[in-house]
Amino acid sequence: MRRRDKELRDKDVIEKILDKANVCRLGLFDGVKPYIVPMSYGYKSGTLYFHSAQDGRKVEILKKNPVVCFEIDIPGSVVSSEEACSWSMNYLSVMGEGKVSFVSDENKKKEALNCIMDHYSGKKEWSFSTGMLQKTLVFTVEAENMSAKESSS
Repeated sequence: MRRRDKELRDKDVIEKILDKANVCRLGLFDGVKPYIVPMSYGYKSGTLYFHSAQDGRKVEILKKNPVVCFEIDIPGSVVSSEEACSWSMNYLSVMGEGKVSFVSDENKKKEALNCIMDHYSGKKEWSFSTGMLQKTLVFTVEAENMSAKESSS
């Protein structure tokens, strides 16, 4: 990280950002072009949880290249200035890398989906029909090289 003065190292602060943010931008690479997709997520103990349709561009790329990067942020306010290039933005962000693992076990799928639902609803236990579980792709990313940053002017 170039700006060490903005780096956040406290694990509890990083976890709060991950708990509070709403969108994870997942960066993929198909061997030719990068592809980024905003996704709903859940987070627990170093693992990000995602759900998806069974097919599509994202899934095709992940099956060929499971190595990803991610960015999660809590946007703040724009900081204006009298000088054009002196404007800034207040925010909190977490970035990292990892490798996708697809979840096929029904009980593990339920755990992952409950984690995602808990992130947005605060409710820890949900019911999932067998049909819904069969048509939903669930995958995880073990977060590696995670770093966090705070910009406040």
